[in-house]
Amino acid sequence: MTQAGMTQSGMTQSGTAQGGMSQGEVLEATARRLAGAGVDAARRESRHLLAAAFGVGPETLLAFPERQVTVSQLCHAETLVARRIGREPLARILGRREFWSHEFKVTADTLVPRPDSETLIESLLRDIGDRQSPLRVLDLGTGGGCLLIALLSELPRARGLGVDISVAALAVARDNARAIGVGDRCFFVAGNWCAGLAPGWDLVVCNPPYIADHEIVGLEPEVRCHEPRAALVAGADGLAAYRSMLPQVPRILAPGGRLAVELGSGQADAVSSLARQAGFKRLELCPDLAGISRCLLAVSDDTRGKL
Repeated sequence: MTQAGMTQSGMTQSGTAQGGMSQGEVLEATARRLAGAGVDAARRESRHLLAAAFGVGPETLLAFPERQVTVSQLCHAETLVARRIGREPLARILGRREFWSHEFKVTADTLVPRPDSETLIESLLRDIGDRQSPLRVLDLGTGGGCLLIALLSELPRARGLGVDISVAALAVARDNARAIGVGDRCFFVAGNWCAGLAPGWDLVVCNPPYIADHEIVGLEPEVRCHEPRAALVAGADGLAAYRSMLPQVPRILAPGGRLAVELGSGQADAVSSLARQAGFKRLELCPDLAGISRCLLAVSDDTRGKL
């Protein structure tokens, strides 16, 4: 495609010159287009998209705004920008997302890791105390493995298992574990929650589907149209996965074992009730940065821990 052809694609329709475009000009034009499409943090996302298209770091765009852009770079940028205007998540376009200071591979088979989920990691690490213990860690519904891998990166003597019904997601998790350097301390298997697992797990972490079926239509397009639906929705009230998973966990926890499960907004009371019905008596609700109860920390009844 020639630079003249880019006029029809949209990149040069935002007030920039048709030829001889600089990185700064393309960045400004892209930010305006993304903002017009309803994308939050349009300028920040523009930097990441253009950095990927130009083969440079985001900081280079700011440091050298006068640098000229080639036709090939402009064509590549337009392809990526068009995808984002279509509300495909930035992490899916780039194929990666940061979580717990690690970069995770993201595909169409996995949820995009969210900062809210770091509440589970923080809550468990705060509660277990000694990070040098040889703990056994289980991640139910592991997806791309971010929860398990983040925990193992902080627990150097721990070993872990990730379970998921999606074989494709498990392949992504294995790649992430190897890339982040914990692949020799964890395994990933296909399964349905705790089915077939032996007892003895010290830490169990889970981010289950928790969106009610009817709520899916009200979600942002990035989620509604691009996240794997099976990892999102959980029945008429969003609690189906909790009802299935929670009763199975006490059987497989070690004495004093801990469960950290992610909560949807407004679900704290309902999930706490389900946890008590499952036999958990020691519960703690942990808020995320917005003050929303995001994690339910449950401890097996025979623990002498601090809860």
